[in-house]
Amino acid sequence: MTDRVGQQFGNYQLTQLLGQGHWASVYLGEHRHLHTQAAIKVLHEALAAAEVEGFQGEARTLARLRHPHIVRVLDFGVQEDTPFLVMEYAPGGTLRQLHPKGTRLPLDTVVSYVKQVASALQYAHEQRLIHRDLKPENLLLGPDQEIWLSDFGLAVVSQSARSQPFQQTAGTLAYMAPEQLQGHPTPASDQYALGLMVYEWLCGSRPFEGSVTELMFQQLTKLPPSLHERVPMILAEVEQVVLQALAKDPAQRFASVLAFAMALEEASREEASGQTLPVLASGYSAEAGRRAASLPHLPGGTVTLLFSSIAWLLTCTPKLAAVCRNCV
Repeated sequence: MTDRVGQQFGNYQLTQLLGQGHWASVYLGEHRHLHTQAAIKVLHEALAAAEVEGFQGEARTLARLRHPHIVRVLDFGVQEDTPFLVMEYAPGGTLRQLHPKGTRLPLDTVVSYVKQVASALQYAHEQRLIHRDLKPENLLLGPDQEIWLSDFGLAVVSQSARSQPFQQTAGTLAYMAPEQLQGHPTPASDQYALGLMVYEWLCGSRPFEGSVTELMFQQLTKLPPSLHERVPMILAEVEQVVLQALAKDPAQRFASVLAFAMALEEASREEASGQTLPVLASGYSAEAGRRAASLPHLPGGTVTLLFSSIAWLLTCTPKLAAVCRNCV
């Protein structure tokens, strides 16, 4: 990956590397006339001439997003075949930096985060956009410590860059829904990823860990370990809401990501008051979900898909294998 500090993209001079990912590097940039700061996302893959128009159209889609919890795209361009986006700069860093792995958060903090993220996702879903790479590293802190959802680049812009073999299932496997692993992401896939983050924030660890193949197997076939067993103070009502968002079948999750956020907030109120939460309208229960997701009852074709996917990964090129390792 080229270090581009000191280079100029559009009206911005790159002054500092902020972070790197599979698809792009993000730099702090200063406008050469206004002396204002912005985050400049420079994609790693150069564009062929035929791909430029597609990138520009999709970048315009991102630039039209207007929501208080989504990072704004201020400008974009292609310089020497290299596409770049100019975005708002989030001075507070990411939620992963604020809460390193292993950190447990109070339920009221989790609810606040979920309401902000769900509001942004609901808006994006209504614009027919699926994020597909939701994780703490892509949740930024704005000037007033508000949450900004970032990196819709994986969902939209990176599709214009030169394709890569793993792109159809790209993203962080630890937060990837089963249907997304099968190449069929839906808005419910973002709900699943948010549910995994809630699980991690509440107990300090992700429900699924391991190698690429182990993560794929667990995401497709295993239910998360009991939250209550890991943290006894978590009531069954809260766990029930989280497990519904983590149902293997997207149809068994909440009707929308906003409905998930509302259910979690209601469960937190019940926990605070010590009362019992009524059964969810869907009739979903943690135990029923646990039985339904047991391996003998897998949907037809899932086992075949799982092992074919594992076989594919084992035969991937060394370069792609490095990408796979970085996913986790």
